Amino acid sequence: RVLNVTGAGLIYLTPDVAYINIGVHTEMPSAADAVAANTVQSQKVIEALKKLGVEEKDIRTTNFNIWPTDKYDPITGMVTGEKVYVVDNTVYVTIRKLSALGGLLDAVVKAGANTVNSIQFDVADKSAALKQARAEAVKNAREQAQELADAAGVTLGDITSISFYDAIPSPMMDTYGKGGGGMIEAAAVPIQPGQMLLTVTVSLTYEIK
Repeated sequence: RVLNVTGAGLIYLTPDVAYINIGVHTEMPSAADAVAANTVQSQKVIEALKKLGVEEKDIRTTNFNIWPTDKYDPITGMVTGEKVYVVDNTVYVTIRKLSALGGLLDAVVKAGANTVNSIQFDVADKSAALKQARAEAVKNAREQAQELADAAGVTLGDITSISFYDAIPSPMMDTYGKGGGGMIEAAAVPIQPGQMLLTVTVSLTYEIK
């Protein structure tokens, strides 16, 4: 003689942090020239980030590649028979002031970044929201249990089991610019992080009398 109920607690969160990949793509006839040019350009991008208040601990190199490839004629799209060396240097940046994100994107593009990809919005600390959502889920389950008991003409006894599941949202993905050496328009960038939904589901089992 038991009654099983499931309640949900929903909390909407406004993101307060963003993660973004910012890189420099360089193509030159020699590997040495490509690395040298990429290094200078990448350093300017990192300096621009620091000037805008991004701390060094929030700038992490995630990709550095060098490889030869065929050179293509930009008009015909045909292989010219020459080789170029490609260098990609990408840093993963944590932005903790979202109000400055649009201006920051403009600044790094002007500083030399030509690949900006995969903006992700997140909430740095979800602990308080989780606590609130769990409380809401339990409240919702208890209310359902009482309604069902009243409708069925039974009395609720002790809770014999509790289980819960936290559906913590992953960082929300957005896109800006493009990779592969594509140039990005350095215009005012409107950024709308929106909201994230955190869901907690709680299952309660009651004895019934």
